Amino acid sequence: MAWLDSVDERAIRPDLDVDATHARLPRELPEEGIDPVAVVEELAEASAPGLIALGSPRFFGLVIGGTYPAALAADWLVSAWDQNAGARQLTPAAAAVEEVAAAWLLDLLGLPPGSGVGFVTGGTMANFACLVTARDAVLRRAGADPAAGIQAAPAIRFLAGDAVHTSMVLAGRLAGLGAPATVGADDQGRIDVTGLERALREGTGPAIVALQAGDVHSGAFDDFVAAIAVAHRAGAWVHVDGAFGLWAAASPRFAHLVDGLAQADSWATDAHKTLNVPYDCGVAIVRDEAAMTAALGAHAAYLPAMTGVADPYDHTPEMSRRARGVPVWAALRSLGRQGVVRLIDALTDAATALAAGFRTVPGLEVLNDVPFTQVCLAARDDASTAALGEWLRAEGTAWASSSTWHGRTVVRFSVSNRGTDAEAVRRTVDAVARGAAELGIGR
Repeated sequence: MAWLDSVDERAIRPDLDVDATHARLPRELPEEGIDPVAVVEELAEASAPGLIALGSPRFFGLVIGGTYPAALAADWLVSAWDQNAGARQLTPAAAAVEEVAAAWLLDLLGLPPGSGVGFVTGGTMANFACLVTARDAVLRRAGADPAAGIQAAPAIRFLAGDAVHTSMVLAGRLAGLGAPATVGADDQGRIDVTGLERALREGTGPAIVALQAGDVHSGAFDDFVAAIAVAHRAGAWVHVDGAFGLWAAASPRFAHLVDGLAQADSWATDAHKTLNVPYDCGVAIVRDEAAMTAALGAHAAYLPAMTGVADPYDHTPEMSRRARGVPVWAALRSLGRQGVVRLIDALTDAATALAAGFRTVPGLEVLNDVPFTQVCLAARDDASTAALGEWLRAEGTAWASSSTWHGRTVVRFSVSNRGTDAEAVRRTVDAVARGAAELGIGR
C-alpha cells in the first residue's frame, strides 16, 4: 500500500538504474529459505528506488493507463485463486466471468455478438492471435490446408499503411507473414485508401489488410468505411489494430472516429491501456469464432473439453494462462456503460487541454490534430526538443517519451490514465513551461 499511496505525488522517474538496483538485491541463492513476510519486505525495500510511477496521472510516456481499484482487487483475487483459465470444465468460475466480460466488451465496442474473444498478454499478442486466424482463413479460401504449414501454401500479401505500429510488424513476423508491405499514408498517419486499392489490384493471391484505430503519434484513425470496402471487394481479410483507439467506439462523442470499423474481420485492443486494468490484458476479437478456434484451438486426449462450445484456450495462443478477463469484468462492472463513456471522454478532454496549454508556451508547437488521446510537441529545432524531453523526464513532475515523427524530434504525450484531471494537466503544462524557460526555448 505504501507504493500505491506514493504514486500520485512522487517523482515519476526511477531514482536508481538496473545496476544500482542489482546492488540492493542478494546475489547468492541461500542454502535455506527465510520467512515469506521477510522476503516480501526485503523485495519491496530493495526495489522501491528502481520503480517508475507508471500509474501516475502525469505519466504520458507510453500508452499505459492507471488501475481502477476494483480491477486491481480482482487481479489480486486472480492470483489468490490461481486458476488455469484455459478450460471451461476445469475452471468454470474463471470461464464464466471471462465470457460475461467478453460479451460486455462486444456490446460496448459495437462489435458483432458471438465474435470469438481471447484474453492475451497485450496488444502484440492480440494482433498475433488475430493474424494467425486471418492467415489460416485466407489460406483455406485459397484451397490450401493451413496444417501443412506456410511453406507449402500460396504466398499471402500482408498490407498496411505507412504508419503501421511496430507491434503489428512484430505480430506479422511471428505469424510467418513478414513485415507488411506499406501502401502510403496521409500526414496524420491514416492509410492511403487509393494506394491500398492499387496494391490489391496489382497483386494476386490471398491478402490480409491491417488498419489502425489510433495512430501512436497523432491519434488518427483510418477511414474504415472506405478501406474495408476496398479490401473486402478484393477478398482480403481486414484486421484492425486498436490497442488504445478501439475504445472510441464506446463514446457517442467519439464513435464517429470508428465509423465502419465493425465491418472488419478481426480487432485487437489492450485493456491495460484505455480501460485501466492491471498488466497484462490484451484482447483478441474475431468475427468468425469458428475460424479463431480452428486456428488457435488445442486438442489432446488428456485435455478437459466440453462438446459444442469453445474453450478459452481455443481463443488464445496459450493453453495455460491466468484469468486475465476477471479484472476486465471488475472494471466494467464498477464503471457501468456510462462510466466507460465518461472515462473515454475525460481522457480525450485531457489531451485537448494539454495541447491547448502547450500552445501558450513560447517556442513550442503541437504538430498533430489531437482527435483523441495523443499529443506531439516540438520546439523549433530538434536539439531543443530533445533537451526538453530529457529535462522533463529528469525533473520528475511529468514523464513523456521522445520520438521521431515526419522527420522531426517530438515529445509525445499519451493520455491513458483515469486520474489525468485538470490539476494534472495544469501541473504538466507548468512543468513543460518551466523546462522551456530554463532551456531558453522561445527566446
